[in-house]
Amino acid sequence: MKGESYLIEFSQKGDDRGNLVVVESLCDIPFDIKRVFYIYGSDRDVIRGNHANRETEFVLINVSGTSKVCVDDGVSKKVFDLNRPHIGIYLPRMVWKEMYDFSPDSVLLCLASTKYDPDEYIRNYDEYLSLGGLER
Repeated sequence: MKGESYLIEFSQKGDDRGNLVVVESLCDIPFDIKRVFYIYGSDRDVIRGNHANRETEFVLINVSGTSKVCVDDGVSKKVFDLNRPHIGIYLPRMVWKEMYDFSPDSVLLCLASTKYDPDEYIRNYDEYLSLGGLER
């Protein structure tokens, strides 16, 4: 399923002490994690992302609160609701992504397959479409 975005449900272990969710590289997600970052403090009307990545794959998990992710492969768009801390979304390379509708307590954890490289970001939607989107 590497060519399309999809939801991933991570196993949970819980008891009277609380819950535990484990996410492992190449086991629970289809790549080796090279970078971890998170987004918080964004207002509901803020749109984050607005870009595609030439090489990087991502898994996004709202570990607190909720948000939405619109994924555009150059042909169709799909909106995913991230509203449970044990659910993530896999984003392959070369998809346009927009994260938005953040709840006040939202913490969006981002796991990436590459280290940061500003040159692999496509920040202009028309340029993204000219490259053929996911078909590239």
